[in-house]
Amino acid sequence: MLTVKDLKEMSPGIFRSGITNTPLLHYEPVSWVAVRGEGMEDWTLYYHLLGSTLEFVASNGRKIFTEELIRKLVPCDDEAFSLYRL
Repeated sequence: MLTVKDLKEMSPGIFRSGITNTPLLHYEPVSWVAVRGEGMEDWTLYYHLLGSTLEFVASNGRKIFTEELIRKLVPCDDEAFSLYRL
């Protein structure tokens, strides 16, 4: 489970990735990445079509806004969720 302590200890950049198949995002499976922000301990999730590199997803993907899906892809406590960049 992701915590604020985890966020403070990690370097900025991609810290988790995967593939999900949910109609909340797209009608086909997509790649997603979790990215810790620069400077602050904030973080966010981006997604893009399969076959994209993780770096491409992180820099050009669409942001995930649904709390239920965010917590499903990256289980986190309430304090860490409060640092999610909406």
